[in-house]
Amino acid sequence: MADHSINGKTALIAGGAKNLGGLLARDLAAHGARGVAIHYNSAATKAAADETVAAIKATGAAAHAFSGDLTSAANVEKLFADAKAALGSIDIAVNTVGKVLKKPFVEITEAEYDEMSAVNSKSAFFFLREAGRHVSDNGKVCTLVTSLLGAFTPFYAAYAGTKAPVEHFTRAAAKEFGARGISVTAIGPGPMDTPFFYPAEGADAVAYHKTASALSAFSRTGLTDIEDIVPYIRFLVSDGWWMTGQTILVNGGYTTK
Repeated sequence: MADHSINGKTALIAGGAKNLGGLLARDLAAHGARGVAIHYNSAATKAAADETVAAIKATGAAAHAFSGDLTSAANVEKLFADAKAALGSIDIAVNTVGKVLKKPFVEITEAEYDEMSAVNSKSAFFFLREAGRHVSDNGKVCTLVTSLLGAFTPFYAAYAGTKAPVEHFTRAAAKEFGARGISVTAIGPGPMDTPFFYPAEGADAVAYHKTASALSAFSRTGLTDIEDIVPYIRFLVSDGWWMTGQTILVNGGYTTK
């Protein structure tokens, strides 16, 4: 039987410099991963990536940081090739990349739609493609989406709408990669307490989101905390391998399907 533990495995985390991706990278190393490759988008996040690499190395694991704009398929190809060369293999691949836009449907410009589509859909598609080419047999792949996929709400057409295709990408990849023992999942957190959340929301909306989940009163912030999501991803890329092709909403009762 295949070994589904994290111990001794390698991982590639897209968007792994800080916030949820950075915490996940540290967590996998703390749970025995022998090496972690961190992707960051640009020079603006290099310092955070270097800090995460240092934290991983302090656990005794190998760590490497790679920069690139993943809206380019060629850059996704290079990321996987470089990570595999550095680590020797890629057993776990997690894509946390995403961009939020909250705006009335009739005000969304073509340029805004194109950017949202590139970041949320195109990059996810090619990340999954390269995962299918490079992840080891019996490996694990997970993509971050959003709990808004289970919501009936205005103003997020471009955000949730460009994350929605990832559900089908996940199903198709799971069917195609399953013959090699690879499980493929997507996880949709609720509104998360990260620097990406607050600029997109007004004060009234923030107050609403902090009380919208059934378990809000028991959350550190009222929102979905990144510490609440990491254990679910860790489970999906280890003992939870039998779940595949699924999109799981993890949000304390914010939305459901």
